[in-house]
Amino acid sequence: MSRCLESIIKHYKKNWGVSGTARVWDKGPREELPEEFVVLEFAPTSKRSMWTYATACMSQPDDESPIELHLFSPQSSQAHVELLTAIAHYHRHDAQLDLGNTVNFGRPWMPGSQCDHGLISLPYLDGPDLENLSLDDIAVRFLWLIPITKNELEYKKKNGLEALEEEFDKQKFNYLDPLRDSIV
Repeated sequence: MSRCLESIIKHYKKNWGVSGTARVWDKGPREELPEEFVVLEFAPTSKRSMWTYATACMSQPDDESPIELHLFSPQSSQAHVELLTAIAHYHRHDAQLDLGNTVNFGRPWMPGSQCDHGLISLPYLDGPDLENLSLDDIAVRFLWLIPITKNELEYKKKNGLEALEEEFDKQKFNYLDPLRDSIV
């Protein structure tokens, strides 16, 4: 296990209090991702009633702005592993992702969901303890991938990230509900 992967796994465990299970999506161009890349699956606990999927080694130490992403879900699904693997591939080969960026999932987040895009946001549920990890001289940011609708994406493009996040707060949207209506 690489030092980078080991540090990221310890960081998640320190913040979420449990170890994740490494999951690998072995279809598609997996060989084009860093060898140590995995998606960690964290089962619900007494403190967190949701499933959590988190990348490990999506970014590499020589990246300009290394990030890792996590996604919350009301249920376990290998589709989340596939989704985060595809986003990691996009990040490595098409466009370096960062805070405020959006990604097109290419399909609904979960069956029946209007959420077919993802917003890369601050980890509001976990705060700066999760957000920041210093690996030697490298600062890695851990950001939240929030499933959003096409209408929410268009609202963000027109009004900005802060305006969309204010609407989320104002409407107290349920980020775990795959069948939620768009807030705009």
